[in-house]
Amino acid sequence: MRHVITVLGVIGISAALMASPVRALEPDQLPPSYTLGLNAGTAQMGVPDGAGGVIGNVATGSTLGVDTIPTFDSYFYDPGFNTNGIRQYTWQFRMVGRVPFKGGEDDNDRRDDDGPVTRFRAPVVPVTVDLRNGDGSPRFVNGQRLISSPAAYVAPTLASPIFQPTGYTSSFIPTQFTDAILRAEFYGVASHHWHTLLYPSVKPGRTMVFVAGTYRFALNADGTCCAFILVDRSTFNNALFPIGQQAVTAGDITTQDISTFLFPNTFLYSNGDPKQCCILGFHTYVAEPGDQSNGWMERRYVFNYSSWVTLGLFASGWADVAVLSHELTETFNDPFGGNLVPWWLAPNGNCQNNLETGDVIEGLPNAIKTIHLGGTAYHVQNEALLQWFAGQTPSTAINGAYSYPDPVLTTPSVSRNPGCE
Repeated sequence: MRHVITVLGVIGISAALMASPVRALEPDQLPPSYTLGLNAGTAQMGVPDGAGGVIGNVATGSTLGVDTIPTFDSYFYDPGFNTNGIRQYTWQFRMVGRVPFKGGEDDNDRRDDDGPVTRFRAPVVPVTVDLRNGDGSPRFVNGQRLISSPAAYVAPTLASPIFQPTGYTSSFIPTQFTDAILRAEFYGVASHHWHTLLYPSVKPGRTMVFVAGTYRFALNADGTCCAFILVDRSTFNNALFPIGQQAVTAGDITTQDISTFLFPNTFLYSNGDPKQCCILGFHTYVAEPGDQSNGWMERRYVFNYSSWVTLGLFASGWADVAVLSHELTETFNDPFGGNLVPWWLAPNGNCQNNLETGDVIEGLPNAIKTIHLGGTAYHVQNEALLQWFAGQTPSTAINGAYSYPDPVLTTPSVSRNPGCE
């Protein structure tokens, strides 16, 4: 994933959502079964090398000269090819938080607030989708306004394992999903007290308006909007960044935050073709020039677009916060989309050369994991670990794993030729 990072989910809508009123469809209205059978994919943009990679055991601190979230840099060795097809052995990567390596300190002497814990503000901006006529006027179908709000999904998102402590084998205390993944990767070297935590807060909602011709929609069984909304990807991007700027201007999100724009069952299609669907979320950042107030440092705002997905909408198991789990974990492992690794070919057919942990596993039969929390069943995505990308044998991750929380991957990546040819 590059500057704009996207993730395609598998799309298939269950029979439970096919009970729309029997009426003639609007020209741009879709039956709830429309996406059934469409192929999974990603919006992305070999030769075995023997014993596998070696992960470094030192790291440097935060990004110099940039006004953004705290990060650390480290590296691994593994023979492979870079984007230009040139042989490369050393691969640097940048991750969110503080350096994990203990440096010899005694875990028993460390306090939870003594340095190893990094805390991020995590603003959640609910985004309402307002579908309009071609002239920009409010649109009604069968007397119902075409507007979809994420309000009902905000509270369950905040109550989910994304933000609430949950038990994982990678942590001695209950913790958040993204922290558990990061700890699994550095389990053998990090202090028991090393954590990277998100502190969410709900910000004022924003609204994205789309005019007819740039979207498709399916109604709920009761005729209200909307079982799902499909939006042209380019149109969506052009609308998302202005509302991001509004949030920045209002002080709702800053360079020190990891921000989420939460949407209601809103998915993207590419090249103006609704059949080239569906992108469920992406993570990225926006860069702006600095000024005298911050020492003229470039400002980077790290954020993601993630859609809440109603359970049963996708045959592949995408539901509730699964997309958010994918995007935030990838943010933790590759906050600026610049972590290049040897070319890899995943079991799902994805061929990429970046450290995007969710792309390796998305769409596989066992990609989604159910976690019960507070009497509610939530869904998260299993994630590939750093050791998989590094081709490390054996893995130094928790229990020799290549994915977490579940052992979906049992062997490491093998370096491929560019494009996996």
